[in-house]
Amino acid sequence: MNEKVSIIVPVYNELENLEALLKALLDAMESTGEDFEVLFVDDGSTDGSRDFLESLPERDPRIRVIIFRRNFGQTAAMTAGFDYASGSILIPIDADMQNDPRDIPAVLSKLREGYDVVSCWRRNRQDPWLSRKVPSKLANGLISFISGVRLHDYGCTLKGYRREVVQHIRLYGEMHRFIPVYAFWAGARVAEIPVSHNPRKAGVSKYGLGRTFKVILDLITVKMLGSYSTKPMYFFGGIGMVSCGAGILCALLTLLEKYSSGVKAHNNPLLLLSVFLFIIGIQFVLMGLVAELVIRTYFESQNKVPYIIRHIRGQNDGVQPDPPENVGTPG
Repeated sequence: MNEKVSIIVPVYNELENLEALLKALLDAMESTGEDFEVLFVDDGSTDGSRDFLESLPERDPRIRVIIFRRNFGQTAAMTAGFDYASGSILIPIDADMQNDPRDIPAVLSKLREGYDVVSCWRRNRQDPWLSRKVPSKLANGLISFISGVRLHDYGCTLKGYRREVVQHIRLYGEMHRFIPVYAFWAGARVAEIPVSHNPRKAGVSKYGLGRTFKVILDLITVKMLGSYSTKPMYFFGGIGMVSCGAGILCALLTLLEKYSSGVKAHNNPLLLLSVFLFIIGIQFVLMGLVAELVIRTYFESQNKVPYIIRHIRGQNDGVQPDPPENVGTPG
């Protein structure tokens, strides 16, 4: 029996593309014979998109519409889609008709090979070179290097997810593009396939160079949360120890220069640098201690655990015993 597929479409001022997109989505999905729904999420549109979308459920019961009170951003729209979708397979797609709905069957096929996440690669991207392609290429390379998840195209909205690998992920800012990273760190199998990409024929792009800087800042956050969320002292303490070590080294050089070259310590800038580095190092260590207290409070107050279980085999499958008193404490 086929799993139900939820197509999630974040919409922001795309009225001119919606009718063509709806037809293309229904044609693509009907050709597969899948049980599916199309979930539109209007992200505070002001061009009439909301009125058009609100009429769709009457035309087709497989269509559902979520209307935001104001513009919250693409990440929020995608999160709402994930939360309210009823399918076990989730496929987000842009509303601007640059993603081709006819690629959805290929995404489904790849998922059913046993993958948990299928990321799509716009190999022949139809966007301006300087303002879109170059920043995207740099951002994708940086994300792949820092995260360890080697993908060509993090920015392509068209992707396929199994619900169980995204239901524990909470997204903020512009972090929807990092879902494959979060999923991979949680043990998911991630694949990538090339897909078509069409030039925009109607409407106005909502993306620009400024988004690249947001992606870099979000990447720093993702790396911090992914690698040090349960052990922040390793991050802050590591920097603190290096800084203190550098301060001690500068102090030793100050003494060496005093006794070997006769340079007065109070005239040597290395003395001031050593004091500065040592104080900064102590502050980082103390910051790590505060972060450890915050993390422990967060985990214990919400009874969170620092692990994710794929499944349990054996006696009493599915039985959840009472957690021990310290189950929420990071190791």
